Amino acid sequence: MGIHGTLTTMSVSDLLQFLATGRKTGTLKFGRGKVVKEIYFENGIIVGANTNDPKEYLGQVLIHYGKATESQLQVAMEVQRKSGGRLGEILVAQGFLTAEGVLEILRIRTLDIIYDLFIWENAQFEFYDNERLPEDLIRIEVEPTNVIMEGIYRMDELARYRTLIPSDRAVLEPGEGKRPLSQLSNEVRQLFDFVARRMSVAEICYNMHASAFEVYAQLFELVSNGTARVAGELPKGFDVPEELQDLPESASELLWLARRELKDGNAERALPIVHRVLFREPKNSEAQELLSQAEQELIKKIYVQLSPHAVPQVAMEADKMVEQQLGPQEAFVLSRINGKWDIESILSICPFREADSLRMIKNLLDGGIIIISNAPE
Repeated sequence: MGIHGTLTTMSVSDLLQFLATGRKTGTLKFGRGKVVKEIYFENGIIVGANTNDPKEYLGQVLIHYGKATESQLQVAMEVQRKSGGRLGEILVAQGFLTAEGVLEILRIRTLDIIYDLFIWENAQFEFYDNERLPEDLIRIEVEPTNVIMEGIYRMDELARYRTLIPSDRAVLEPGEGKRPLSQLSNEVRQLFDFVARRMSVAEICYNMHASAFEVYAQLFELVSNGTARVAGELPKGFDVPEELQDLPESASELLWLARRELKDGNAERALPIVHRVLFREPKNSEAQELLSQAEQELIKKIYVQLSPHAVPQVAMEADKMVEQQLGPQEAFVLSRINGKWDIESILSICPFREADSLRMIKNLLDGGIIIISNAPE
């Protein structure tokens, strides 16, 4: 028998314990906005997990754990686009990874997908009893009890971290601490470089290709010893498009507006409306269908104007860009525009959905922040 509900009525740890005790086989699905995660069970044992969150795709995880560089990932993705095949196998064939290394990182990725669920505050879930596991699943075997213990630990630690770093919108800057940077690990020194550039926590997560939990842990240490300090917070509405401010509340009205925008050829206006519905009702099937339709329409529309092989470059002076108040995601995309990589290559290393990344590139172009330097004829 399947179960369903929200994380406000049943926690992730209770769900895992229930399925383990009942020795269940099937798929536990979570939805929050446009992000969907799945945990696969066999006789009460966790045997795998999957996600549609680009931040948790294999390539992003490889970068975070230092198994591949952005340049190596870009090369592998280019091969995959031209010839197909699995990313892990391509990385092995290119000599960037060993087969054993791929299996190791796939196991780590599976656990990270699950651990992240413990710090979700709002989401819907449903268990599909006896649903067949994906044929291409890379199997692991993990006792849910072990996962529960680590997940609860992360929840408690994150609450402690947030006593000093209140949210993802927090902006950090160097403090007055006397600890020499030479005493910090290479990873923490890289993180401190982002702090010195007054990035928000969200921006740092994108640039580190890391989970929020790990970034908070490292920042907490820096703030605790005075090496960094919280300089302030970005406004709550910083990343909320202006067109979302005065929309109706009901899902039916929002979806009607989204359909009307799509009919008028305004996919870029329809997307944020659909996102609002999915934030409230992650399993709304009509919204999911409209999301896919709007994304495909937007991708098609932008590629009519911009070739995927066009090479963007920064056109605006650094001091003027500060006035643009770019959001964390746009700032990340902008940081990967180097005058050498084409749009397709930039998309391959961005931890965002293709439509979102393209929309941000188009916004940067329309705002005069970037130009297309050598689009093919």
